Amino acid sequence: MKAKLFTALFLLITISAVSQKLTVTSPNKKISVNLFHGQQVDTGEWYLKVNYHDDHQVSEMIPRVDLGLVREDQDFSKDLQFLKAGKPTLIQENYRAVHGKRSQCSNEANEVVVAFENSGKAKMNLIVRAYNDGVAFRYEFPEKEGVFTIRDELTAYVVPDTTERWLQKFDLSNEGLYSHMKDDQVQQNWSYPALFRLGESRYWYLVHEADVDRAYCATKLSNLGDQSSYKVTLPYPHEGEAEALPTISLPWKSPWRVIILGGLSDIVESTLIDDISTPAVLPDTDWIKPGKVSWNYWSDNHGTRDFQTVCEFTDLAATMGWRYTLFDWEWDVMANGGNVEDAAKYALSKGVKPLIWYNSGMFKWITATPVDRMKTHENRMKEFAWLKEQGFAGVKIDFFLSEKQYMVDYYLDILEDAAQFELLVYFHGCLVPRGWARTYPHLMTYEGVRGAEWYNNNPELTNTAPEHNSVMAFTRNVVGSMDYTPVTFTNSQHPHITSYGHELALSVVFESALQHLADRPGGYANLPDAAKWFLKEVPAAWDDTKFLDGFPGRDVMIARQTGDSWYIGGINSENKEKTKTISFDFLKAGQKYKLTLIADGEHDKMLSSRYLVVDNSSKVDVKLLRRGGFAASLKTLN
Repeated sequence: MKAKLFTALFLLITISAVSQKLTVTSPNKKISVNLFHGQQVDTGEWYLKVNYHDDHQVSEMIPRVDLGLVREDQDFSKDLQFLKAGKPTLIQENYRAVHGKRSQCSNEANEVVVAFENSGKAKMNLIVRAYNDGVAFRYEFPEKEGVFTIRDELTAYVVPDTTERWLQKFDLSNEGLYSHMKDDQVQQNWSYPALFRLGESRYWYLVHEADVDRAYCATKLSNLGDQSSYKVTLPYPHEGEAEALPTISLPWKSPWRVIILGGLSDIVESTLIDDISTPAVLPDTDWIKPGKVSWNYWSDNHGTRDFQTVCEFTDLAATMGWRYTLFDWEWDVMANGGNVEDAAKYALSKGVKPLIWYNSGMFKWITATPVDRMKTHENRMKEFAWLKEQGFAGVKIDFFLSEKQYMVDYYLDILEDAAQFELLVYFHGCLVPRGWARTYPHLMTYEGVRGAEWYNNNPELTNTAPEHNSVMAFTRNVVGSMDYTPVTFTNSQHPHITSYGHELALSVVFESALQHLADRPGGYANLPDAAKWFLKEVPAAWDDTKFLDGFPGRDVMIARQTGDSWYIGGINSENKEKTKTISFDFLKAGQKYKLTLIADGEHDKMLSSRYLVVDNSSKVDVKLLRRGGFAASLKTLN
């Protein structure tokens, strides 16, 4: 759906006689972004300042966001002359999301396009938007022709030393742990998204990027040059093959630089990364079905080469009513009673749709087979035709490990080819979401997270998972679906110390349109009936999401709605027991609900269940063990 542009007469724009200052205010008037520079002239280096307005107070969220680009032929940063600010417009668009936090979404903001000219008389525009839950801006070269390399992007977020921050050291797989820091003493490259808290206040902001396309690369943040300045940083030469610096063709627009801001509820509930991205390019999305998936790799790294194991996990999906099962690596050498085609027929005979894994083939040193079936358009079309013939519903493609422009092309090539065969897609060993799930709704989920698979890799996740799990709700999972592969009650190579209640809650706390429930069949068969039924019913896509309570690294409670029903997940990340109060004020007024509450029992491998009738005035206390949790469902009563 195309955005409708309306003149917004109420949009505040002020241009100072001395500093050419401009302010764009959000529709609800709580967020403002200012454009200005420190010199009392209309030419120089320009920057943004972001403020939050609440309770008649103005909080300076980000004192300075430096601006500019360096093209191979010219500099667009040091000597920019302010030409004009375009007519203010209201961006107003409603759209339906096939999966994610919310089914009915809104892309609504006030926008101003600011025109600059550099000393060589070349033009650059800055497009600035103020949303009710954040700020976004992008660069534009409006001239009609020319091909150039971008040498550097100078966008940088200046963060005061008193700001708390949750940052993940950059890694090409985006599978690190977030570090909680109260100053800027650590200098290195950082992954998106980056979470900041304004001092000891209730105001937060999350920095990310959206709508990355073939015209650019994905980026990272770095404070290596100035410890207080987190600069948007292009890929380095060693990060994958091909040219590191992006090549652009005019006219051109950059990806959006996005700052989600407000309270923690604004951060967790935001769909801004998808809202601001390119609308869906698929004419029909009825074939795209979110769902839960059984997965044999977590409990047996070589499970898919054994036909009998594959059948056991297919039976698990059939018994639990889950839509899908995944055939992971080594399916091409499947033996012990059948091959991959036999396994697909078996799954379909049970009413379960198979998904299947592929190596991207982009790195010679990654030899997991099959290797070469995705890398070229010709190979993909042949393979996708065969998959469609065999009844496969989608593909998991692994090992991208680069954020250069050539790899962005590869991601989008896969998505466009898969759409022709109505195949679902998800990526592993990949970047974190950049809004593509809106443009290509058959992109169901991404890894880009240190998930339960890491219990196989080394003993580290055993002790870090409790804190890590709650941090994910405020960082990585904010910006898009996250294939953590949660809800494991038994152990893999290394044990977990999270309680059964904690693990059950992750089915709601973590959002993923393909939710891989990773435990072995016995792990679910041995659950109490209430927990088993919960995992049969809990959806993988949502009509609405509400943040109820929490703090990164301590605990989190999230409620998600589908139809008239609600589901709640709550986890405790701390090494101490606590009691949390669930307030049901998010429920529909005048409606009563049956509450099924499944919480920690007497010890971490026991669950206890309660059944109550509640309405939107009710409050219920729930006790959480250390590293514990709970899950709940709410069904309407007639």
